[in-house]
Amino acid sequence: MNKYLKIIEDSFVGYFDYLIQEITNPGWTNYFYWLIGLSLLVFVLEISIPWRRKQPIFRKGFWLDAFYILFNFFLFSLIGYNALSNVGVELFNDFLGIFNIKNLVAIEVDALTVWAQLLIMFILADFIQWNVHRMLHRIPWLWKFHQVHHSVKEMGFAAQFRFHFMETLIYKSVQYIPLAMIGFGIEQFFIVHMFSVFVGHLNHANLDWSYGRLGYIFNNPRMHIWHHAKQLPPQHRYGMNFGLTLSVWDYVFGTAYIPQSGKDLEIGFKGDEHFPSNFKDQTLYPFKN
Repeated sequence: MNKYLKIIEDSFVGYFDYLIQEITNPGWTNYFYWLIGLSLLVFVLEISIPWRRKQPIFRKGFWLDAFYILFNFFLFSLIGYNALSNVGVELFNDFLGIFNIKNLVAIEVDALTVWAQLLIMFILADFIQWNVHRMLHRIPWLWKFHQVHHSVKEMGFAAQFRFHFMETLIYKSVQYIPLAMIGFGIEQFFIVHMFSVFVGHLNHANLDWSYGRLGYIFNNPRMHIWHHAKQLPPQHRYGMNFGLTLSVWDYVFGTAYIPQSGKDLEIGFKGDEHFPSNFKDQTLYPFKN
């Protein structure tokens, strides 16, 4: 027990020190400033070439989404996620130790180039996320958490970050074992992660982009707006366009749906007029209902 308490203590102190270091020491692998930089870039694009010209620059829910950025990417880790995840990893390793298993590495990729490792990890992680995203729509108790994200009523880049903290636990937990079975051990995954954040920004942005034929590979604003449609077509009653970074999974498995321009599409979900509009009540909503 003392071992786990020490992990919790070290996690709190370690993440706090990391956060201060991120803010006070800008660098090329500084997540804090990359996030701000990419957000400002896409925000400027929204202002310069908006798809929905009548939509205000500071759209409905903009400041709520801005707080979700701060909470989901920094405060949540500070107040508990970092400690919880570190304890979880240690418990899992202790569980493997009962069976005299030291690690789960089943595939060695060290011999591959860094870019090959990055590509494999990126594709595998995105496919897992696509499947988790489908489950968030199909399983009722998971949908309660995902409704927070779909409560957005006007789309903009920051809408990407309006999601319940439980989604972080769900996504990371499901990803952990498959990724742990592949011996990556590379720090350059930062590049892939920031690329995914950038594509996610664009998916939710007020931009009329589809990327041409690349739209069959990468998710895009014209495709993702239909994922947020309030009225779902009969053939996709659980939703469609579940891709996070890659759209190819939706085309391969038949969940792609872009019938026309979604410029003036009403977004949300049935009954969202009764959904809480503030952070505290949105966070508590799934646990009360």
